[in-house]
Amino acid sequence: MARYIFITGGVVSSLGKGLASAALGALLQARGFSVRLRKLDPYLNVDPGTMSPFEHGEVFVTDDGAETDLDLGHYERFTGVSARKTDSVSSGRIYSNVLEKERRGEYLGKTIQVIPHVTNEIKDFLLVGEDEVDFMLCEIGGTVGDIEGLPFFEAIRQFSQDKPRGQCIFVHLTLLPYVTASGELKTKPTQHSVKELRAIGIAPDVLLLRSEHPIPAKEREKISLFCNVRKEAVIAAPDLSTIYEAPLAYHREGFDQAVLDAFGIAPAPRPNLDRWEDVMDRLVNAEGEVRVAIVGKYTQLGDAYKSIAEALTHGGMANRVRVRAEWIDAEIFEREDPGPWLEGYHAILVPGGFGERGTEGKIRAAEFARTRKIPYLGICLGMQMAVIEAARNLAGVANAGSEEFDHEAGIKRFTPVVYHLKEWVQGNHRVERKVTDDKGGTMRLGAYTAMLAEGSNVARIYGSTTIEERHRHRYEVDIEYREQLEECGLWFSGMSPDNRLPEIVEVKDHPWFIGVQFHPELKSKPFAPHPLFADFVRAAVEVSRLV
Repeated sequence: MARYIFITGGVVSSLGKGLASAALGALLQARGFSVRLRKLDPYLNVDPGTMSPFEHGEVFVTDDGAETDLDLGHYERFTGVSARKTDSVSSGRIYSNVLEKERRGEYLGKTIQVIPHVTNEIKDFLLVGEDEVDFMLCEIGGTVGDIEGLPFFEAIRQFSQDKPRGQCIFVHLTLLPYVTASGELKTKPTQHSVKELRAIGIAPDVLLLRSEHPIPAKEREKISLFCNVRKEAVIAAPDLSTIYEAPLAYHREGFDQAVLDAFGIAPAPRPNLDRWEDVMDRLVNAEGEVRVAIVGKYTQLGDAYKSIAEALTHGGMANRVRVRAEWIDAEIFEREDPGPWLEGYHAILVPGGFGERGTEGKIRAAEFARTRKIPYLGICLGMQMAVIEAARNLAGVANAGSEEFDHEAGIKRFTPVVYHLKEWVQGNHRVERKVTDDKGGTMRLGAYTAMLAEGSNVARIYGSTTIEERHRHRYEVDIEYREQLEECGLWFSGMSPDNRLPEIVEVKDHPWFIGVQFHPELKSKPFAPHPLFADFVRAAVEVSRLV
């Protein structure tokens, strides 16, 4: 059975519990253990699929079609273990399950309460797949003391008591603020956070202390004494120049050893950190730099495109160059000529999004990349905008657009070269959708197969004519325009197995112009860069050498 590590946070949010969890998973893997990471989020949304990117950052999609928290992206990038639907749950999902069971009469007439019914549902979630791995790492979202998080804290407290002694440990991440006026690191917030945690019956075994400054031994000893945690288990979590330094930094601080000590695993296998030393070598000793413009809608919040930013970094690692990704609001190009903005870039990426806002700017960015022969990667909506641009400017469909924009406006204005997807094949059955369906969980989600044309640029990049990629979209390029667009040079080089849904387009007389309906960024890892991003950066390097 798996050993359980519960990671909680205190003092403030956004301290990096997800990264700490991912780094610990990577370190345990480096010692030869198998791991799986999970996220328990206290918000009442059933999943983050309907949340604005400004509210929650990007939505990370799993192979089996779950819309999850972006921390699952960190988990995959650091461990290489593909996340599943059973690796993410929210209060909304838990309460929904409980209420559905109550309606079916599964509680045999009992009064439904937070304890034991809600907490039992959480514990059942934790038990899924426990016999598959050596360690199950479970991150609890939010901070200790949040009202909505209390059922989760109570559930993991009960869970640790249900399990044999030594089967569960608790890691608590807090902040050590630095008061500039007095020149001191303050331990009191951490003491209060641990006190809050202990008040609900949880005693941390390991403390992670985020700080902008080095933590002197005196402060560590004080925290150890007042928080009742062994001194060796008080671990510094300093600010780092890159998230990929985290496994090596945490290992130097003794995080993985403290965890193994808490479980009584001795002697512990020595870690093989060659993978992470190579990752850092490629980052630190980059042999050049390329500039990539990301023309998007949610550029005010970096987390909205988190996986894209990381995948570009991975593409840089594959080519031993540093990628300087710069965010440009697509709405600017609806008012101004994109030329002066985009002139100095070696490549242009247009990411996904929802709604009409900013789309004319994305179309102009695609036109600039196509006509100036600059490498272009369009993802999801970015592919659709490239198709609309080609339809308008090459195929003569002057008012080409998307049904999505007409649905949003409530009037018909465009010739829909992009339409609302009403049916598709998933596995061995057909999925049907209507415009009036609920928004949550009704898109074409998860991994689907695509067939690539022989001799195409994408077939060369992938080294195969059959691929599987993750999708998250409700609208699709209309196949009726395929012949018309291909005559103008826009090649439909990737299709669904039934040849009904366009998956990839590329411009034939262009050094590197590719649009994909799926999200390749979700499968990229620092030690296994996605081939599309690796080749996209390679093309950018070629442009940089010509300048």
